[in-house]
Amino acid sequence: MIFDLWKQIKARKFSSLYLLYGPEAFLINETKQLLISHLLNEEEIDFNLSSYDLEETPIDVALEDAETFPFMGEKRLIFLQNPVFLTSVKTKEKVEHNLTKLEAYLKEPSPYSIVVFTAPYEKLDERKKVTKEIKRSAAILEAKKLSEAELKAWIRDRTALNGVEIDDKATEMLLTLAGTNLFTLTSEVDKLALYIGSGSKIDEGTVEMLVARSLEQNIFSLIDKIVNRQVEGALRIYYDLLKQNEEPIKILSLITGQFRLIYQVKELARRGYGQQQIAGHLKIHPFRIKLAAGQARLFADEELAHIINLLAEADYQMKTGGMNKVMLIEMFLFRLHDQAYKK
Repeated sequence: MIFDLWKQIKARKFSSLYLLYGPEAFLINETKQLLISHLLNEEEIDFNLSSYDLEETPIDVALEDAETFPFMGEKRLIFLQNPVFLTSVKTKEKVEHNLTKLEAYLKEPSPYSIVVFTAPYEKLDERKKVTKEIKRSAAILEAKKLSEAELKAWIRDRTALNGVEIDDKATEMLLTLAGTNLFTLTSEVDKLALYIGSGSKIDEGTVEMLVARSLEQNIFSLIDKIVNRQVEGALRIYYDLLKQNEEPIKILSLITGQFRLIYQVKELARRGYGQQQIAGHLKIHPFRIKLAAGQARLFADEELAHIINLLAEADYQMKTGGMNKVMLIEMFLFRLHDQAYKK
């Protein structure tokens, strides 16, 4: 698990080889930064830190560097980016890699270098010999999207790093408002910690007051206002988005996407899928599925079908210039409100 690997690095228990792979760039970047800060001091970085893009540089060159004795320090740290030879992707490679030399190095890595493969790929080709050798020899981080429980644990860990605590309701509110992007969450947690000061606890009220709503969250809130027949609140959110220079066509696209998601979640739940299965099937974070499932319970199938038709009509009008774009969404909101009122 990622937190175990980070604990080992912080305790300066290093592996000679690391494999960081997966689509979650934030986790890979954080791990790289931890390795740099715990392995090298400022004076050593210029001499003992190297980075190679393996789409541009042969692996032989990087391995020669790894076998070079460090200068002014005990260890060299070498990042090897984009090892496409670990995947099944067919590419016209600009360089040729001596994978036999790499396999030999994996069996007997240099004692004075730490080599880190960073592979921003969802999957590796497990059939390849070199992939098997790396996974057998290296400390591994699979940088995939964190589950809701892992996100909450990560938020607690990040707040603790800032010398503060956060309660459970505040954590839930933070995820609801800011979403699940780790770059955004980091910024918000650091801001909250700075505001309350060291030794304090972040509560729900502080989160609600300080955390910036993502565009997607504003759309979610807008829909929430509509389904609860609060058309004035929905229009207020809509006008706020326009003041922030958000384009009506983008707002309409996000509203459409949210209602399609609600429809899909409702349909898949009827077929017996659990929320985790739905998240996997739709390739959407489980926390978003949980929120959409709550909204899905407020609609009958016929209502959702009618709403999606209204959105398709508004989209057509917007793209063909049939009516003022701002007014089209206003009309949609009023029509949706009228439909909810007639229930």
